[in-house]
Amino acid sequence: MPRPARIGSAVRVPIGLAAGAGVLAGLLVLFATDLGGWRTRLRESTLDAVLRLAGPPAPAPLTVVDIDSATLARHGAWPWSRLALARLLDAVVAGGPQAVAVDILFAGTDRHSPAAVARDLAAETGRPDIAALVPSLPDGDTALAAAVARRPTALGAALEEVPTPAFEPVTPVLLDAPARLADPWRAVGASGPPAVVREAAQGLGVLGIENDLDGLVRRVPLLALAGETILPGLAVEAARLAEGASALVVDGGTLVIGAHSVPLGPDGRLRLRASSPAHWPARTVPAHRLLEDPAAAGALAGRIVLVGSSAVEVGALRRTPRAEAAPTLQIEADAVATLLSGAGIVRGSVLALAELAAALALGLAALALGRRTRPLVALAGGGLLACAWAAGAGAAVLGLNQAADPAGPALVGAATLGTALLADFIETERRERRLRRRFEQHLAPEVVARIAADPSSLKLSGEVREITALFTDVEGFTAMSERASPTALVAALDRYFDTVGEIVVAHGGMFDKIVGDAVHAFFNMPLDLPDHPAHALACACAIREATETLRREPGFAALGFGRTRIGIETGRAVVGDVGGRRKLDYTAHGMAINMASRLEAANKELGTSICIGPGAAARLPAGVVRRVAAITVRGVSHAVEVHVPAADPGPDQGPAGVPDPA
Repeated sequence: MPRPARIGSAVRVPIGLAAGAGVLAGLLVLFATDLGGWRTRLRESTLDAVLRLAGPPAPAPLTVVDIDSATLARHGAWPWSRLALARLLDAVVAGGPQAVAVDILFAGTDRHSPAAVARDLAAETGRPDIAALVPSLPDGDTALAAAVARRPTALGAALEEVPTPAFEPVTPVLLDAPARLADPWRAVGASGPPAVVREAAQGLGVLGIENDLDGLVRRVPLLALAGETILPGLAVEAARLAEGASALVVDGGTLVIGAHSVPLGPDGRLRLRASSPAHWPARTVPAHRLLEDPAAAGALAGRIVLVGSSAVEVGALRRTPRAEAAPTLQIEADAVATLLSGAGIVRGSVLALAELAAALALGLAALALGRRTRPLVALAGGGLLACAWAAGAGAAVLGLNQAADPAGPALVGAATLGTALLADFIETERRERRLRRRFEQHLAPEVVARIAADPSSLKLSGEVREITALFTDVEGFTAMSERASPTALVAALDRYFDTVGEIVVAHGGMFDKIVGDAVHAFFNMPLDLPDHPAHALACACAIREATETLRREPGFAALGFGRTRIGIETGRAVVGDVGGRRKLDYTAHGMAINMASRLEAANKELGTSICIGPGAAARLPAGVVRRVAAITVRGVSHAVEVHVPAADPGPDQGPAGVPDPA
């Protein structure tokens, strides 16, 4: 049960709740603003792990023709001339593919074929005889255009940061409804192959690939903007040509590619289902095989063919979630496969709001668990909630192709719960240390351990409970202190109080305080102690025996150390912290405490060493104590019966009444 507030004090918010709420508020701000991109990186890394569980996209009618290192070793180093590339494309189209996409940028006109060299030489020298040779010489652009024209082929374009008024797109993009692209890939202009080659091609797509914040490639552009011109990505053009569509259609947030509809998302990009290098050989044909064996082209019939290079010397290698060095050729192949499978992962704007709401809900649930349940239960409950969200988000990714964040909201809930529990743990440790320091000299170790384990059992703010008070006093102490040396007196008192304190604690009592030569002790506080009057009586007898033994020691005997007189009484008392801000003292107040003090003093008049009040005597078993006198006590209208242990001898005098010694 929470500790009640003290009268006049401010209401205290539990430290775990306050710390958890503070962390939750901070995380929600970071979550909503994504400062530093931490949330995006976390989400994307988690999505990578989820997508690995699903494996690569479904197999597509797709073949990659790779100008690999073995091909370059056999047919010449890179860069190849356009005549050489034209020969490769001739070998490809001879197999009858459905469509061809070339992952190579043919920038500007050909400068290296014989016809190009002759044109440049004739212009430099002004010799007409050389110019006359040009039509008869092989021309790279002409040969490339002829190869491109034989089958539906898409070539590559590059975005430029300078205006390019002469650039012309190939594919019309029809807008049935305005595209809602908040963050498309855009540039001022674009460049592509020379006019003769571009006019032969049926498609022109953007080749560029962007890295995410962590340096990995996860997306390719579906659409990009070159100035005001909309350009499709190369993978989109390959899919369009395979579908036989003459144009692309943008219908609001959807890109229609023939029979396929692809959500554009706010950035106009496609999140890939990346494949691992282990999947590449099955869909890849080395270029040298087609160049050296025309029959090998038969495997390309009716397929989409991507032509490019994976050779290290070409340098077109990027990191993906599944590969440290993936050729852009294979990345474009993954893009085509993702498009055709309809398994592209999209992230609608509503997901951000849903995830923020989930983060808030998980954080509040964590605070409630941390406040209302035990730590292990809270951890288990918080873990289940986090796992439930992560599983639901993973199902949305794999089943609905929605890029829901499995980790972010769960992390907010876990961090909130962890902070709350840690703060509570620290506060509990501090409270336990304070309690131990306060009570370890007053109570038995096992009682202190019980209080530390369950501080709520200790009602420091105040309660009424039945206790037994035990007060001691040293007979003749004032006279002894006047004649004894300070050093000897202090040493004797230290030994005396240690002895009495150990006996009190050993009998389950609380060693409350030392007042001069007197000891105040209480039984049945701060925790319940069954049969506490009997414990107090046994404690008194043990104190009497131990102190009498001390008195016979030479040092005590030299001082003339007096007998210990003890008073015991049982009754209801107010128990709790008293003393205000400057000094709190956990103690008891009530008639039983006053009576114990009066009974201790009555020993002097009665000639006894242990006086037991009527409240304690009534709760002791029959025959344990016996009545010896009745005394008058200030504040009590009737005579108070006094008892002593049954085995003790009677008092020196036995009057029917003794005046109140106070």
